[in-house]
Amino acid sequence: MIELKTKLAADTRAAQAQLKLPFDLRQKSRLRTKLADGEDAWLLLPRGDILRGGDKLLASDGRVVEVIAQPEDVLHVECADAAALARAAYHLGNRHVPVQVGDGFLRIAADHVLADMLRGLGATLTPMHAPFEPEAGAYGAAGGHHHHDDQDARGARIHEYNKIV
Repeated sequence: MIELKTKLAADTRAAQAQLKLPFDLRQKSRLRTKLADGEDAWLLLPRGDILRGGDKLLASDGRVVEVIAQPEDVLHVECADAAALARAAYHLGNRHVPVQVGDGFLRIAADHVLADMLRGLGATLTPMHAPFEPEAGAYGAAGGHHHHDDQDARGARIHEYNKIV
C-alpha cells in the first residue's frame, strides 16, 4: 500500500496515477482509499489541508498522483439578479454550508431542506452531477477559525481580548 504524505506545490511533472475523491473525502487528512486503478493507498496529510482537483501528491514510491474532484450530486443555484444571488449566498453562509461560487451561480451539495429554502428565496435550482469545489473559507485554505497568541498578529482575527486597555 502506498502512502500519500506530501502535497506538491506548483508541480509540473506528469502524474502517473489518479486519486478520485468527492469533496467530503478531500477534506480528510487521514484516509484509507484506493487510486483510480484500484491500488490501495493511505492519505496521511497535515491536518487542515483540503485537496482540490488538479493538486498533485507525492507517493511513498516516488510516483506523482493527481487529485481528481470526483463528480457528485450538487445543486446549481441561479437567481434573477446579483442581489438575489447575494441573498441566497448569505443564507447559505449563515448555515455554514460549503458553497462553490461561480460567475452568476452558486453550487452546494444536494440537500432537500436547503433546496426548499433557496426556492423560497426565489432561486432556480438545477440538480447536477459535477465536481464540487467550494470556497475554502474566510480564515485561509484550511477554513478553520484560528486565535493568535502573538499580540502583533493581525490576519483574520475576530477576538482581541488579550489587549491591555
